Amino acid sequence: MKSLTFNDVKSLLQSPKNIVIVCHVNPDGDAIGSSLGLYHYLIQKGHVADVIVPNDYPNFLKWIPGTSSVIQFEKNIKKAQKKLEVADLVFTLDFNALHRSGSMQKVLTENTALKIMIDHHQQPDNYAAYTYSDVNMCSTAEMVYNFIDQLGDIALINKAIGSALYTGIMTDTASFRFPKTTSTTHRIVAHLIEIGVEHSEIHSKVYDANRYERIKLLGTALNNLTVIAPLHTAYITLSQKELDKIGQQKGDTEGLVNYGLSVEGVKLAAIFIENKEEGIIKISLRSKGDLDVNLLAREHFSGGGHKNAAGGNMNKSLSETLEMFEELLPKYLEELKKENNLSNS
Repeated sequence: MKSLTFNDVKSLLQSPKNIVIVCHVNPDGDAIGSSLGLYHYLIQKGHVADVIVPNDYPNFLKWIPGTSSVIQFEKNIKKAQKKLEVADLVFTLDFNALHRSGSMQKVLTENTALKIMIDHHQQPDNYAAYTYSDVNMCSTAEMVYNFIDQLGDIALINKAIGSALYTGIMTDTASFRFPKTTSTTHRIVAHLIEIGVEHSEIHSKVYDANRYERIKLLGTALNNLTVIAPLHTAYITLSQKELDKIGQQKGDTEGLVNYGLSVEGVKLAAIFIENKEEGIIKISLRSKGDLDVNLLAREHFSGGGHKNAAGGNMNKSLSETLEMFEELLPKYLEELKKENNLSNS
């Protein structure tokens, strides 16, 4: 595999190229925001650029400038494959292992275009010709901002780019609450606001656009909340039957896991969502302090992510998954006790 330096990448981008931008399966705000932010930048530079997402994403992100041009691989396989066949460069954003692209894994693995990774998750795979990986960054959107800055094109960041990047930063930091939200993050956000990004409107479009059914789903999730006080753990379950009864749509379960983490004394939170169609239990994990849920997800749930936010899945029933999870908890209690001087009483 050919290896590129940053200067090589900069040189490649000096002349028009066919470029495809890909994000991970089940795209979130950072995946879509970083992808569309980069898309608008590349278009300004005279490139032919396309964003291809493996599958659909929540409606509360479909206002972001450029959304109408996004290609969904699962719905437009032939169109997506044609774009990839003629691509000179493929940017992979907000993931660092090709299996995280879901149904696109095979075509990306076989694709011969030079790949450029921009990502902030742990333990990146070695598939890209150029890798920009930084686990200390709060979001891939912040990294795209830095990437444009390093290319010497900070002046090209306009309202469209800024709105996309602001969405990515805001959602991946839980509205600037997570520890990796730094003073640099706030300076970047300040610049985006200075160029016209309407931050309060973006927050409203993302967080104040709940369907009635989503609120009902929240009620069901909270009703299913279980707290294991001695282990400082809380978890939520949602069965397929419950999801079908309410009429759940993509994005409705996003953020529900954080309610468990908001319970006083809880340091580890999880949500287990049954997906009969895929035959899996989808899992999201959140933690506080030094408890590494990325390790938990990688070792036991075929997933990964960040130290305090990770996800995975299980090919077992909901009850079997919960049983396994509860069996795993005691081994992590020692870490909690060390960090917080908590007693198991």
